[in-house]
Parts: sequence; structure tokens; C-alpha cells
Amino acid sequence: MQNDGARHHHRADRVKKKSGVAARDLHTMVEGVRGEVRFNAPLRDFTSFRIGGPADVLVFPADVEDLCRLVRQARAAKVPIFVIGGTNLLVRDKGIRGVVVSLSKLNAIKDEPHGVVYAEGGVGMPTLMRHAISRSLGGLEWAAGIPGTVAGCVVMNAGTRLGEMKEAVKAVRLVDPTGRIVDCPASAIEFSYRRARLPRGIVVGVWLQLNPAAREKIESVVKEYLRYRKDTQPLTLPSAGCVFKNPGREAAGRLIETVGLKGARVGDAQVSEKHGNFVVNLGRASAADVIALIKKVGRTVEEKTGVTLELELKIVGQP
Repeated sequence: MQNDGARHHHRADRVKKKSGVAARDLHTMVEGVRGEVRFNAPLRDFTSFRIGGPADVLVFPADVEDLCRLVRQARAAKVPIFVIGGTNLLVRDKGIRGVVVSLSKLNAIKDEPHGVVYAEGGVGMPTLMRHAISRSLGGLEWAAGIPGTVAGCVVMNAGTRLGEMKEAVKAVRLVDPTGRIVDCPASAIEFSYRRARLPRGIVVGVWLQLNPAAREKIESVVKEYLRYRKDTQPLTLPSAGCVFKNPGREAAGRLIETVGLKGARVGDAQVSEKHGNFVVNLGRASAADVIALIKKVGRTVEEKTGVTLELELKIVGQP
């Protein structure tokens, strides 16, 4: 649905009581936005878990300038913004209040000299990898099979046993809380295990330093790792990837298997029988099911092994 003032105002009225945000503020916030705007939009359609309640407003900005406008107007209306796009995400059953932003229309890729590639934040990692392979550029083989966006992979410093996002990042472009575009070099970002400490703002683009390599060699590594993922991970069921961070040198999945929780269920949420650190949605799982199962796993592992597992999964939304 494209922006339509009267239609937006009518639908905004429906979320007024639930969100505590006045309908006029919701209407004002999206005024003039050129991208797509949806009210009361179910977020299960936009998460890899296929779980999540509605957003008061879900916005797909047309481009970076459109997002800048939205950020300024949301700030003026004092309406919170949340960006959706990562795969390590569970949205609670009552959804997210305020405005939720999808960067899916920010999907441009630009080649620059000396192996540098600029990708907008909404580019999917599989798309970026195909682009790199087609130009015989290596450095992203570790991301084979990761379905998230470029922005999401930067924010969580996504990685596998082959490498991490930080190894390729040259600089990051953000829209700051005032709606200005800011470029941040990698040297100013503190990367750690599954985390990047970035300036406040929304990641809208990333410069990646890739390396020339034989296309056949890149494809061979990618195919081998995709085969490994298929053999060891439940890729045919909705999930959010690994639920817990690996504690030190120990693998969280191995600990969960050791305490006998592979296959454990709460409702339609199940600890994968293929990989202990994945929770899968068997079809009708709720966020409450997943959270209850995660708590059970964490409690059992701590009681039986003495190890406290830390969440890699991000849980957001209204309880």
C-alpha cells in the first residue's frame, strides 16, 4: 500500500489504544514518506522464525533519504523506531509498539576500486555473496547459508567457524537519531563475539574490502560449507539460527545435547533434533512457547553442568 493520508489516518486510529501513541502522531510520522507504509502489520511474515505480533506501523523506506525523513519525523513525534531484518530475532506475541522499519528497498550494490564493494543495508547476504562470486572476489565464504541482511550481519558481527563480518568491514554508513547520514570507519567500531559497538543510528550501508580470488576456489569453499550446514543444521524449518552463544571453547549445542534436551518441546517450539543450539518452529509456535523452552534449556544446562548460557538470540517486543 502506498502512502495515502486518509487511509493511514483511519488505520492509525485502530492502534491508538494498544500503543499509547496518539493516532495523529502516527499519521504525522509517516506524512510524505515515499516508501510503503502498513499499519497493524503482522511481523511473523518478516522474521525467519515466522513468529511475531503486529507492528503499530511497518515502513519500507524508498531510499536512504526517505529513511532520514522518517527518522526526523518520528523523533519530532517522540515515536520509537525499531529496525527489523536480522535472523537472530524473536518478536514477542503482542508485537512492537511505535514504528518498525524494513530496509528491504535499500538493496543496491556498487563496485568500487581495489576490491571494495558497497552494499546497502537491506541487501541479503546470499545476494551479496553471489555478486562477489560473479566478480571473483573472496572474503565472504564464511557467510554461506546465512539468510540475513548486510545491516543485520554488521550489527551482530555475524559469523561462522570460517570467519566473521568484522574481517571484511571497511566502513559503515548510518542514519543517526537526528536523521543525518554519518560514515564510520571500521577502526571506530568495537567488534566482539556476535556484537558490534556502533554509534547510535540505523545501518544503511557497508563498504566491504574483498580480495581477488579464483572463482572456482570460492565456489568450492561455499559449496562445501553449504553441504556442512545442510548436514548439521535444521535448514528446512523456521528458526532464528543459534539461540545461545558458545561459552568459551565449549559448544552450546553440545552442552544442550549432553543434558538430553534435543527434541524437547513447548507447544510447537522444539529444540532441533539435528542441532541442539537451534529452536525450530514446527508450524504454530508462539513467542511464548519459544521463550518458555529457552528458559527450560538454560535452567537445565546450568543445573546439570554449572555453565550459564548467554543468549545470542535477540528477543524484542511487548510481553
